Amino acid sequence: MSGIVESSAGTEPARQLPDGQGGVGLPEVNAAQYPTLRRALLDAALEVFTERGYTDAGLTEIAARSGVAVGSLFQHYGGKRGLYLALWEEFREEQERRTAATLAAERGRGVADPVALFVTGARAYLEGSWDNRRLGRLLAEDDSPAGFDALRRQWDRAWVRRNARLLEVDERQRAGRVRVSVLTTVIGGAARELGDCGDEAEAREIVDEVCGILIHLTTPASSSLTP
Repeated sequence: MSGIVESSAGTEPARQLPDGQGGVGLPEVNAAQYPTLRRALLDAALEVFTERGYTDAGLTEIAARSGVAVGSLFQHYGGKRGLYLALWEEFREEQERRTAATLAAERGRGVADPVALFVTGARAYLEGSWDNRRLGRLLAEDDSPAGFDALRRQWDRAWVRRNARLLEVDERQRAGRVRVSVLTTVIGGAARELGDCGDEAEAREIVDEVCGILIHLTTPASSSLTP
């Protein structure tokens, strides 16, 4: 789950999966009932996936914990894969909102330096990873639906492109593309580490350390060889 995600015109729609299938594909339901039903199903799915892993999670148990009938679960999510993808989408959208709001606030204060914006966005993303660490840990596991790794790789590539735009790097040049890919990988690795932190103090230490690393990596090397 690496990279800073900034919503902006011309980027991929937040609810469109990379394979062009659109969102998770939920049918329309009563507007008053859907939020409560959705929350109950997703919360129960997160609990069961976390406790048993995706492969061993049972739909009957998810339905029982949510208080929603199995048939209704299938109607709205189509099964375990739909629930898992909905959790992933929820995580991504929350991270997008957080980083986009942070960057908008920084620009509103007059900050225009690409590196400063990138590092600030990275901090917001990492703080979101800590706040949503339970879900982040689940999504970082290898135990996931068939085809999920391919979806995640496609979104990772999209995040690298967005980060390149934020840093004003020409991704058509190999050096620039590699640099942004490395920076994005650093953020993703740190986000996974945050899931295993014991407390908030340790998490803050990691976030501060990673932001310092990002500043160092984005500082242009001196073109002069003489002291």
